[in-house]
Amino acid sequence: MFKSVKGQFIITIITAVLFVFHIFVNVTELSGFIDILFYFIMIIAVYNAGLLTQKYIQTNKAKKK
Repeated sequence: MFKSVKGQFIITIITAVLFVFHIFVNVTELSGFIDILFYFIMIIAVYNAGLLTQKYIQTNKAKKK
């Protein structure tokens, strides 16, 4: 989809923030399996955002040298 690290970084951060926001705002109860699945996907999105943050910082440091 996005070939640049900056584009991937921005989209991933937005996705992770929206997942976390939805978890805190959603007060309705879903079935148990759907809740567990949604939390699992949120954890993966936040973890992926952390990995891309590290990759983005490392590529920016390499460009500055």
